Order: sequence, then structure tokens, then C-alpha cells
Amino acid sequence: MSQPSRPKSPDDQTGMYIRVKRNKTTYFLQCVPSETILQIKEKLHEITDQPVENQRLILLPNREMLEDSKSLADQKVENDAVVALTLRKDDNEFEEVNIVRPNDFYQSREADGGSNW
Repeated sequence: MSQPSRPKSPDDQTGMYIRVKRNKTTYFLQCVPSETILQIKEKLHEITDQPVENQRLILLPNREMLEDSKSLADQKVENDAVVALTLRKDDNEFEEVNIVRPNDFYQSREADGGSNW
């Protein structure tokens, strides 16, 4: 017996993914547009063991710092968005955005003559 269909509420949002990058690491997080940045940081805490207060998320490419209390939708973070993760350093300052792009590897290989076959 099938369940009767019900109208979708505003809370029934389509899932999405965001790519959170730091250095050479990319985390793919499944989320919904109504999730707050704080909730995203809590997911990252489970993966990285970095406390939420030591994380800063920055939307790329415009380098807009994302606010904990606002949702992904509020800050125009869309499906497959790239977000940089920076962490608080010992001096209480946050590190600079440092993302190693995969195409850097391919460019350097091409400069070396590319493939040998």
C-alpha cells in the first residue's frame, strides 16, 4: 500500500553538495539550502576535528566570508559551490586561503613535455 502524496512544504528542499577546500584537500558535503554556515562547520568538525570557532568559510571566487547565523541560500551558496576553509592559527589570526588547484599539476606536466606515449 503506497503512502498518500502530500503537498511539499518549504522545508522539503532539494539536497545539494558543496566543495570545501583547504590546501590539497577537498571535502564534499551534502547539505540543503536552509542549513546555516554554523551547521556546515559542525559537519566539518566531525570530519576534521577542528572546533567550529577555529573555522572560517569563504565563498569562492569572490572571497566573501560566510556568516555563521545565515543559511546557504541567504548567502547565495549554490549547488557545487567551492568554499575555502581557513583555520585559526596559534596567534589567533586566521590563515590565508591556500588551495592547490589540480590544473597546476597538469600545467607543470605539460611544461615537462607531457606524456611520453
